[in-house]
Amino acid sequence: MYGDGMSAQTVGLRELKKRQTRENISNQATRLFLERGFDNVTIAEVAAAAQVAKMTVTNYFPRKEDLALDTHEVFVQSPARTVRERRPGESALAALREAYLAAVAGHDPIIGFSGPRFARMIVDSPALVARLREFHDDREKTLAAVLAEETGAGPEDITPRVAAVQLGGVLRLLFEETLRRTLDGHGDEEIAQVVAGYARTAFGALEPSLAGYAVRPTR
Repeated sequence: MYGDGMSAQTVGLRELKKRQTRENISNQATRLFLERGFDNVTIAEVAAAAQVAKMTVTNYFPRKEDLALDTHEVFVQSPARTVRERRPGESALAALREAYLAAVAGHDPIIGFSGPRFARMIVDSPALVARLREFHDDREKTLAAVLAEETGAGPEDITPRVAAVQLGGVLRLLFEETLRRTLDGHGDEEIAQVVAGYARTAFGALEPSLAGYAVRPTR
């Protein structure tokens, strides 16, 4: 039910307008960052390019870094969601390996296939490098929480955190390798072939400790 004369259509239009405004701000910011470098663009300049007030920009993006890295939620939640949705009889390790290889095949930007200009923008900005490190840290913590939930681990059980550090470390390593090769001028297809092989090696190295961990029960 919608009070104060508001209809579902009105609410829907407002949400659409918010999404469009957010997308416009993000697109204009990215264009400016790619042209001039992240550290050389101000919030006021982004607001002017998007034709909105400076306060509107900060309402949607409280941190300037998130104007460039507008994927925090997806980045952080993806491995946790993969674990939640794993098939009966499938371990967390197997599910994450399969999901990663599928993302490699699709050249997914979330795992590092961002293109050379975007990659250069990131590494040239200490602020963005630091923010990206926070993304990885947040992802590991979120994954640890889900592993604890899925395995029924108690608050004093360190196992989910140990597993998350290992799995998150592999994902972090592969992301950095993809970024490095992008900056070195390699094409997406070539990078995909290499990191897919690295992924099989890296996830395979975790088999002795994690192959039987967080396996979804079969019923």
